[in-house]
Amino acid sequence: MRSKRLLGSLLLGPVLGTVLGAVLCAPLAPAAAQQIAPLPRPAPVDAPELQLDDLLANSARQSPQIIEALARTRAADAKRLTAEGAFDTVFSAEGGSRLIGYYGGTYADSEVSRPLENWGGRLYGGYRVSSGRFPVYEDKKYTNEFGEIRAGAVFALLRDRMIDDRRFGRVTADADRAVADAERQMVAIGVQRKALDAYLNWVATGERLKVYRHLLDLAQERQRGLDRAYKAGLRPRIVLTENDQMVLRRQAMVVQSEQAMASAANVLSLYWRDAEGRPTIPRREQLPAALPAPVLTAMSQDVQRPDLLVAELKTRLVQDRLALDRNALLPRLDLNMEVARDIGEIGPGGASRSGNDVRFGIKFSVPLEQRAARGKLMQTEAELDANRTRAQWLDEQIRAEVDGIGIALDAAVQLIALSEQEKQRADAMAVAERRRFDMGASDLFLVNTREETAANVALGLLDVRLKRIAASADLAAASGNSGALGL
Repeated sequence: MRSKRLLGSLLLGPVLGTVLGAVLCAPLAPAAAQQIAPLPRPAPVDAPELQLDDLLANSARQSPQIIEALARTRAADAKRLTAEGAFDTVFSAEGGSRLIGYYGGTYADSEVSRPLENWGGRLYGGYRVSSGRFPVYEDKKYTNEFGEIRAGAVFALLRDRMIDDRRFGRVTADADRAVADAERQMVAIGVQRKALDAYLNWVATGERLKVYRHLLDLAQERQRGLDRAYKAGLRPRIVLTENDQMVLRRQAMVVQSEQAMASAANVLSLYWRDAEGRPTIPRREQLPAALPAPVLTAMSQDVQRPDLLVAELKTRLVQDRLALDRNALLPRLDLNMEVARDIGEIGPGGASRSGNDVRFGIKFSVPLEQRAARGKLMQTEAELDANRTRAQWLDEQIRAEVDGIGIALDAAVQLIALSEQEKQRADAMAVAERRRFDMGASDLFLVNTREETAANVALGLLDVRLKRIAASADLAAASGNSGALGL
């Protein structure tokens, strides 16, 4: 008899496991994955000319800060997977035998349990089999010859029906994932903004070097003409000496500009990296022919700042925790339903195991004072009010910042128009003064003054144009326009 029962357990166990595995181990609904747009492919570091788009694309892929933020995002993904573990299907088994004594019963019990994503309960199915005799207080261990199969469900009717710790853990993990992604965007925007500043500084030093070299070329060309005039007896020696002093002064300006350009290229190398991620100093020959265009030409009312998104996410998370705290105030009322059936010939336990066995039960419990639940609820309500106020203040601050940058951008556009007109007049005055000097109607002091005034106006126009580009980048960063920053 015992061998038949053991044979039955061996036959029914795998069959039941297959059925229960098919029913209870169905995959959970996958969470919606966040899609990240692919980054543009950067230009090689040995490109003949370094453009702003190439730099931003390179920085977006190679900057260590952005790579670090991406690693934190992957850690948040792993935390999300950990939260899903609360809904894992669990297999359990136990067994035992009385080796010595009056009773010699042996039993084995296995169960597959699957948490429900809704209703706060679980589904389960199991199989148990026994042989031999058990004492009356262990009467439940008896089964028929081939054991008993069972399936059941537990449903939470009040507390944990809408939300529980498992589902809140998943919500928290989703929020952490979204926060990590928003923080990655904040880091990326900050890095791209600094990369743009470094690029503008490098290009600006190149443009300043052009201005100072032009001044030096004028002085050196004039020096050659004065030298011929001195040798012909048409100019005194003091004029030649005075212009030579100006040549030396302008040579010093060129040297200082070259030093500033080398320093700017060194800073830019932090954002301009080769395929292995090593900083690469751009060559002077890679300077673009002109300043880049502004990354934004108009203001946008659609502000998508990652830090504002973080504030909103934290507010929604507190709202979910408020729902969890309110859930704790509810009494627990669980419904348990189970269907069982013994298989095979009647065992030592008697005929009471034959046929279907349908069980129905209710479990009720409630804390009488609920001070802990009420205290947590009050704390969460206060935190929710604070988060809402903080998010509102951040939104107002961001919009004021965007409006202020828009004002600066409009002013820069007007100043560029005025500076361009001033530069035309300053260049005309410098050319006219050189002609008067060549005709002997002016002196060297006025010529140098006109040339340096024209150079200062050109440098002023360069600074205003740089401010316009920087203001457009500030506007892109302040409004969360990652596309304008090469992200």
